[in-house]
Amino acid sequence: MGSEGRGWNGAAAGAGAGDGARGGEEKPTTTAAVAAGAPADVPTSAASVDISLPLPEMTPHIIGLCKGSVKGWSSLDSSCFSIETVSGGITNLLLKVSVKEDTGNEFSVTVRLYGPNTDLVIDRKRELQAIPYLSAAGFGARLLGIFENGVVQSFINARTLSPADMREPRIAAEIAKELHRFHQVDIPGCKEPQLWNDIFKFLKKASALNFEDNEKRKRYETISFREIQDEVKELKDLSDLLHAPVVFAHNDLLSGNLMLNDLEGKLYFIDFEYGSYSYRGYDIANHFNEYAGFDCDYDMYPDKDAQYHFFRNYMQPDRPSEVQAQDLEALYVETNTFRLASHIYWALWVLIQAKVSPIDFDYLGYFFLRYGEYKKQRESCFSLAQSFLSHLRNG
Repeated sequence: MGSEGRGWNGAAAGAGAGDGARGGEEKPTTTAAVAAGAPADVPTSAASVDISLPLPEMTPHIIGLCKGSVKGWSSLDSSCFSIETVSGGITNLLLKVSVKEDTGNEFSVTVRLYGPNTDLVIDRKRELQAIPYLSAAGFGARLLGIFENGVVQSFINARTLSPADMREPRIAAEIAKELHRFHQVDIPGCKEPQLWNDIFKFLKKASALNFEDNEKRKRYETISFREIQDEVKELKDLSDLLHAPVVFAHNDLLSGNLMLNDLEGKLYFIDFEYGSYSYRGYDIANHFNEYAGFDCDYDMYPDKDAQYHFFRNYMQPDRPSEVQAQDLEALYVETNTFRLASHIYWALWVLIQAKVSPIDFDYLGYFFLRYGEYKKQRESCFSLAQSFLSHLRNG
C-alpha cells in the first residue's frame, strides 16, 4: 500500500465527524477513557464524534470542542468558524478549523478524529503519554485538547510530502537528520522494545477472525498462520543477534506523516499513533518501504548507495562524510533485516482492518501484497544478516 495507501480521501468518501448518537454536549471530564496518559494542563472532554457523518452535521460539535480547547475561543460566535477536511486515513480523519479574528487575521487548529475500532491496533494511552515530550522537543503539532475519540492540535503551515519527495536526496538527508534527533527523545515509562509484542498481538487477533462475506472468507482461509508464526519467530531470533539499538521510534514514517514548509525549509514529523520504543533499524526500514508510494511499487526501495546517503546523515548529521565504513555496513544489515519485520507488521495489521474497518478497500489484497513482498525479499535479507554475523564471529 505504501505511503498514502494507508489513507483515503475523507471528502470523496463523504466522511466527516460529528457527535451523532452520543450528542454534542462537551463536558469537561477526567475519566480514564479520555485522560489516561494526558498532560494535566490539557483540557479534556467526554464528547465523542461519529466519524461517519457528513461534515455539515458535525460542524456545531467540532466548534464546541474547539471552543473548549483553544484559549480565547470560548466566547466566539459560531459564524466565525470554518471547517474543512484536510485528509482521512484508515485510523483517523483530519480537519482544519479556522477562525477569523477581529484583526482580520486567520488562526487555525486541527482536529484529529480516531476511526472506529482503532484501539485494536493503536495504543492511545501510549500515544498521549508521548505527545507532550515529542512536542517539547519540537516534533509534531502542539496538543491543545483531548476528547473521547480524538484530539485538538495546533495547525502546521506546511505541505505533505509525496513518496517522490522522500526519495529526493536533499529531502532524504533532512529526514535522516530529523529522525536522528527524534530518536534522541526520552519518553518516560517502559523502554522495552514493543515491536515483537505488537506483532504477536496482531498475529493472535488476525488468526481468529471470522468473515461473513463468502469471498473474503475463502481468501482468508488460504492464509497459513502457523507458517507466519514460524516466520516471525525465526526473524525475531535472527534480528536479536544484531543487538540493534532501542530508541523511541515513529514506526509509521510514510510520506503522509512528513510535512515541509518550503519557505522556511522546516521539516515536520506528525502523527505519532504508532510511536513506541522499538529498534532503530526497524524505524528506518519501515520508512524505506514507504518509498513504494501509492502504487506499492517496492522496486522503489532505495538501493545501497541511497541507503548509505541516508545513513551518513542519520549517524553524523553535522559531519556525514566522517561516518566509518563498518558503521555503515552494520546499519545497512540491521535495516534490511528489519525490512522484513515491517512487511509482517503491516500484513497482520491490515488483516484486522479487513474485519473491523468500514472503509471500502481491498484489505485482504493488501495482506497478500505485503506478505508476498516479505517472501520475495526473505532469502536475500536473511542471507545478508547471516553472512554479516558469520563474519563477526570469525573476526
